[in-house]
Amino acid sequence: MAVGDRRVLGRTLRTTGSYLLLSLLSVVILLPVWLMIVRAVSPPFVYIDRGQPWFPVEADWGVFADAWSASDLGRAMALSLAVAAIITVGQLLTSIMAGYAFAFLDFPLKRILFVVILATMLLPAEVTLVANVRTIRELGWLDSLPGLTVPSLATAFGIFLLRQTFLGIPPELRDAALLDGFGHYRFLRRVVVPISRPTIGSLALITMLGAWGSYLWPRAVTTDPSWNTVQLVLRQLTTQEVDSANLAVAAAIISAVPILVLLLVFQRQIIRGLSAGAVKG
Repeated sequence: MAVGDRRVLGRTLRTTGSYLLLSLLSVVILLPVWLMIVRAVSPPFVYIDRGQPWFPVEADWGVFADAWSASDLGRAMALSLAVAAIITVGQLLTSIMAGYAFAFLDFPLKRILFVVILATMLLPAEVTLVANVRTIRELGWLDSLPGLTVPSLATAFGIFLLRQTFLGIPPELRDAALLDGFGHYRFLRRVVVPISRPTIGSLALITMLGAWGSYLWPRAVTTDPSWNTVQLVLRQLTTQEVDSANLAVAAAIISAVPILVLLLVFQRQIIRGLSAGAVKG
């Protein structure tokens, strides 16, 4: 066999092996999703009586419509979407401004303040939960959008991520902007933000995912069922009778659709953004 033929054969084998490995990984990843669909469309008692097979049993595809109406899932998803949008916008604004200050400005105790902000990342949410809930209660913000969103409008992770990204901007751009008469605001708006768009986009998506899946904080600051977010509604469905357990699974699948769409559409944005925010300095 000629050298060229051996090279072609080697590339073909490597390509085939890569596709086989990716196919196997896809099956492993998608299998739990398929099993959730099977559990959702199969009546619980019949499914258990048949030995919990890997295929639908007496499939009832109307369970998704039942889950949507029985749990008022549409209202809960709309509320969660509003909460996630407010938190995302708030974290982007605070992270961009604070990240810019720590990257480009000089002020007293700059390094100490940055270390203090990073230290808050080490604190679990349970440590500050009681104090924050008491503050929300004293402000009269229980069962309200401010109560659900205000404590999450700033994040140490976002400040750290954008500060590291901003440090990667060439100093020559800042010098050129100064020569052109750019102040800090114009430099931030016209230069820093456009260059850092992949990282900002990935931070927005990560924040949206985290806010959508939040359970502990909404559970602590809501008492009126009409203010239940989607995660609280899903939790309530899991406590119902065994013969309607598949409603909870169907509702979970429905609530995951918006997040799945975001991940599929912006998956490259997340990867680019996180790689662009590599640590420097």
